[in-house]
This record gives sequence, C-alpha cells and structure tokens, in this order.
Amino acid sequence: MSQSNPETSTPRNSAASTSVGIGRILPRVRTAAELAGPPVVEFRQVTKTYNSGQPNAFIAIKDVSFVVEDLANNGEFICILGPSGCGKSTILRLIAGLEPQHPATTGEVLVLGKPICGPGADRGMVFQDYTSFDHRTVLDNVTFGLECQGVSRQQRYALGREWLQRVGLNVATDQHKYPHELSGGMRQRVAIARTLILQPRIILMDEPFGALDPQTRMNMQDLTLALWRDVHATVFFITHSIEEAVFLGDRVYVMSNSPGTMLEELALQMSDRPSKEMQRDLSFQETVYHLRDLISQLEESRRAGT
Repeated sequence: MSQSNPETSTPRNSAASTSVGIGRILPRVRTAAELAGPPVVEFRQVTKTYNSGQPNAFIAIKDVSFVVEDLANNGEFICILGPSGCGKSTILRLIAGLEPQHPATTGEVLVLGKPICGPGADRGMVFQDYTSFDHRTVLDNVTFGLECQGVSRQQRYALGREWLQRVGLNVATDQHKYPHELSGGMRQRVAIARTLILQPRIILMDEPFGALDPQTRMNMQDLTLALWRDVHATVFFITHSIEEAVFLGDRVYVMSNSPGTMLEELALQMSDRPSKEMQRDLSFQETVYHLRDLISQLEESRRAGT
C-alpha cells in the first residue's frame, strides 16, 4: 500500500478522524478540494436509474460523490464494501464505461478530469466469472489485447510469457493449455495477466476471488498486492469479504443500502505481512469488527424495512 500513515495525503482530515485498529475513519467522504493533488477518479452527485421512466424503474445508486487522488508513480488500492444490492458493481462499471450501467442517469463520472465516454485502454477489468476465450490457449488469452493493438506475434508472446511467470504460472507447462484445463485460481491468474499486460492506468476488479477456496483466495490476495506494487496503477476492488478489503485496501468505502450512496471512508495502514498472518493481528481484527458491525446494522435495517 502506498502510505504508512493513512492520512498523509489528507491533513485536513487527520485531526478529526477516528482511529480504529490499523485504520482511521474520516469525518466525511472527501471532496476534490481536500486532496493534495488532482483526482484520478471523481464521482459528482452520480445517480443511476435502470429503466428510467418505466413502471419497473430501479434506482441503483443515488447522489454518489467521492474522489480518489492521482498519486504520481504510485496509485491507491481502493476497496468498496456494502450490503448486497447496494450498487458496488454499478460504480465499477460506470468507471469502466460499460453498458447498461454507463452512462450515469444524472451527475458526472470523471477519469483524470475528463468525462467517461465508454471503455478505454486506460482502464482494465477483471471479473468474478472466468472470462477467458475457451478456444484460445493460455498464452493467446493473455496476449489477446496486444494482438488487437497490432503488436507482432514475437513481441506479444515474449511479453505474454513474462506475465505468465509474474502471475505464478508455469510457462513451460501452462502456456499451451486451454481454459478448461485450468483450476479456478489458475484462470484468474490468466485474467489478471491479460489485464496487466496492457498496463492500464486504472484496474477494476469485481469480486475476482469470490469463487475460490479460502487458501487459494489468500494466495491470490498476496499475489495481487505484489503485482500492484510493481505496476503503480489505481485499483478499484469490489468484495463482500471484509477481511479481504482490510488486507488489500489503502482505502475502504462503505456504501449504504439501496439506493447506494457513500456512507464512510476509511484510510488504512500498510499490510506488511501475508494475508493469513495479517488476519491474526488484533489491530487488523479491530478494523474488521468495526466494518462488520456497520454492514450488519445496514443489513438488519434493510430486513426491517427502515
């Protein structure tokens, strides 16, 4: 993670923030005026209504405003938590510029100060589902984006093999396999390599480890942090796992019940040990308990209809 002090870039908030374990709860969700530098992503009063004007209209998110700072040669790891159905994936896909979430019904979504017009090479996405092309080998899956850009076979295969190694796959034995021959964890390694090989400025990850067994999931968390520290991108990571968010995140945003809005921004200290070790730390658990209590209250409120 990018900061040993979670409030280095937000000095106006530090005096009024509240310590909780390895993090600090900010007094409010930050605005652009409170950042030391320009935002890489900014939401300005964003509302997304599906089937607007029809009897089955549904408001997924409402008046969402938040900013993520553009940290030069670094980037932050941003995790978003909230009750089921609160609009987490809607936020991610608005950043990605993917329909039907994009465009917003009202408000603005900006990347590096410019409105999003659709998908772009500056943003890469890793989904929960294993989105490999079944008819292509592992190597051809990883290099698909480079192929679309017109990169020569020799160059893209050299880069592809490098990235297979970086994500922990065996180049000699795995490059010629097909997706159906891989485990779930291996498929997600392929998906991560296929995204990072394009060197996007922003990486969007939607529950990428949700279908993995606990040990594989922790291994993938460790790998993700190691790779992110090398690529210096801003990561937006959606998860239902509070432990995962606290381990990975520089910042955690907590969303309200549907229609979702931003309730809380939590700045976190660096995770300096593997996931299985960090989760035993009492300060780590204190942060987890705070977030678990908050989300449990939201879930109970939703069930009670209040």
